[in-house]
Amino acid sequence: MNGFGRRTALAGAAGLLAAPALVRAQAAGVKVGLVAVLTGPQAALGTQLRDGFLQGVKHLDGRLGGLPAEVLVIDDELRPEVAVTKVRAAIERDKVDVVVGVVFSNILAAIMRPVTEANTFLISTNAGPSTFAGRGCNPFFFTTSYNNDQVHSVMGQAAQDAGYKRAFLMTPNYQAGRDAMAGFKSRFKGEVLDEIYVPLNQLDFSAELAKIAAAKPDALFTFMPGGLGVNLVRQYRQAGLANIPFLSTFTVDEATLPAQQDAALGFYSAAPWAPNMDNPQNRRFVTEFEAAYNYVPGSYAAQSYDSAMLLDSAIRRVGGRLADKDALRTAIRAADFRSVRGNFKFGANHYPVQDFWLCQVAKRPDGKFQTETVRKVLENDTDPYAAECRMR
Repeated sequence: MNGFGRRTALAGAAGLLAAPALVRAQAAGVKVGLVAVLTGPQAALGTQLRDGFLQGVKHLDGRLGGLPAEVLVIDDELRPEVAVTKVRAAIERDKVDVVVGVVFSNILAAIMRPVTEANTFLISTNAGPSTFAGRGCNPFFFTTSYNNDQVHSVMGQAAQDAGYKRAFLMTPNYQAGRDAMAGFKSRFKGEVLDEIYVPLNQLDFSAELAKIAAAKPDALFTFMPGGLGVNLVRQYRQAGLANIPFLSTFTVDEATLPAQQDAALGFYSAAPWAPNMDNPQNRRFVTEFEAAYNYVPGSYAAQSYDSAMLLDSAIRRVGGRLADKDALRTAIRAADFRSVRGNFKFGANHYPVQDFWLCQVAKRPDGKFQTETVRKVLENDTDPYAAECRMR
C-alpha cells in the first residue's frame, strides 16, 4: 500500500496473574529470578514477558531440564535502584540459579554487574543494548531477543527498499531510543529531516505531530514502547497523518494493539517473530497462550517462552549440574531447542543470529488485532557489534 508489498510446579497460570509472587516447587530444583516491569503504564510489556516465560515452564510440566522449577517474579517497577535491590536479594537471599527477563535497557544496565559479578547467568528476553553486544560482552550474559540497533535497522532497510527519500525520526531519550536511531540510519540512505528525542514518560505528542505535518516526510520512523506507543498512534491517526507511512518498532505490537485497535490498522513494524508464523512450535505456543491468558502474545512473550525452552535444553544437556558454570555456558551457547521464530542460534557475543521480518497490523476474523509477516527483510542476520566482542 505504501511501497511495502510480536503447574505442576506452577500451581496453574491463573494463580500467577493476581500479583508478583514466588512460585514454589520442590526443594531440589532450579530457581529462576524473572524480572519484569509490572507497575505503571509499561506493565503490559512486563506482563507479556512474564506470561511467556511461565507458559514455557507450564509446557515443560513445571520443570526445566528435568528439574522442578521455582520462579521468583520480580517487579522492577521501571526503577533501576529498585531493580538492583530486588535482584541482589534474589541472588543473595533466595539463591536463584539464573536471572531472566528485563523489558527496558536501563534496567538491564543497572542489574548487569550485580548479577554477572555473582557468577550468575543473566538471560535478557527483551532488552539488548549495544553496550553489551560488542566490547562489553560478558560470559554470563545472553539474550534471546536481538541487539537493539539490529531490529530497528530492519525498518531502515525496508524503508530503503520501498524507495523513501525523506524520513522523520522520533524515539525516547534513553539508550534503547538512541540505539533505535542508529539502527534505522545504518541502513536508510535517504535524508533524515529531523531527529526528535522525547522523555520516556511523555504522553502528549501534539508539538511533535505538528513538526511532522510541517516537514511532510515520505515516512515516519518511530520507536515508542508501551504507553508511549498507545498515545502516539491514537494522536497520529487523530491528527490526520495516517497518509504518511508509519514505520515503527515496538510501537504497534501485541502489547499495545488492544488499546490502539483500529487506530493502528495498516501501520508497520519490524520483528524477528509474529503470531502468524507457521511452524509447529509457534502454533502451539500462540494457541495455548491465548487459551491461558485470553490475549494475543507479542514478541515480549515469545522471546521469554524461547528462554524457558533454552534453559530447559541447557540444563538437560549438563544433567542438572547447575554448579558447573563452564559446562552450563557451553550448553546455553548450543541453543539446542526449537524456537517459535524458526532460525535461531547464538553469535560469538551471545546475541542471536536470526531472520527479521517486515510486519503489518491486521484485524483477525475474531476481532482481535495482531501483527502479521509481510516479507522477510534480513536472513540469518548477525548484529553489527559481534565482531567487537573479545569473549571466546
